[in-house]
Amino acid sequence: MKGGYVCLPVGLIARFFKIPYIIHESDAIAGLANRILMSKARKVAFGMPLSDDVTTAHPNYVWTGIPVSPEFKEVTPTRQLSLKKAFSFNPEKPLVVITGGSQGSKNLNEAIRTILPELIKFTSVGLVAGRKHYEDMVDLKKYENWDKASLDSNFRMWEFNTTMDELLGAADVIVSRAGATTIAEMAALKKATILVPFERLPGGHQVKNAERLEAAHAAVVIKDSEMMKEPSKLLEAIRHLVKSSRERANMADRLHDEARADAAKRLADIILEEA
Repeated sequence: MKGGYVCLPVGLIARFFKIPYIIHESDAIAGLANRILMSKARKVAFGMPLSDDVTTAHPNYVWTGIPVSPEFKEVTPTRQLSLKKAFSFNPEKPLVVITGGSQGSKNLNEAIRTILPELIKFTSVGLVAGRKHYEDMVDLKKYENWDKASLDSNFRMWEFNTTMDELLGAADVIVSRAGATTIAEMAALKKATILVPFERLPGGHQVKNAERLEAAHAAVVIKDSEMMKEPSKLLEAIRHLVKSSRERANMADRLHDEARADAAKRLADIILEEA
């Protein structure tokens, strides 16, 4: 079970009939349903690394990582240049990719709208505006200029991109929300990342995810409320990372340490073992 309110009755019924169950908790902090069910679970698999005291206190807890599509993997410098070209960006310029997920993020989009004129002065920018908010952002197409089939500007925008592994693989810096699976994908890609967690989600799991990575110096964190109050904070954070290749590399290395390429196999092994 992955958590969420729909899993609670399933877990309670399994407990009542003494049917073994296994939980996977993706986030840095367990949701309410998982917290209720954890004590009787045969195994609790975590998407993020466990501290030593948690591992010692709970022998049934194990860090498996979060399964992601195998396409999400580290790209070579040569491959990155090729991907930039494939998306029509200048391969010699740094690329920042901003995404709020498949549906998009209104707040993230609006912040980018404010700072975009400055951003494109020093970096290429790819914005995935999202299916829900794309129509509200079409005015930004004025920054996306084409000369026949060649991009003649530093900006492209998509409603959604079906090859996110390639688009994110092309990036030098990624700006994203802080969902656990998204973080796992960026960790697998080994990318320097700026996380903008949305604070008003139940349980504050995005904030906890981001804060744990910030403490490990594996990501830069700007909370949504801070970004909306001062979009310039996001601009300066992007500018700093774009100009500091060493810091990008160090941060990407630390984030990559969070990745578990064998997460799906480890989960399958646990299920088969308990079965």
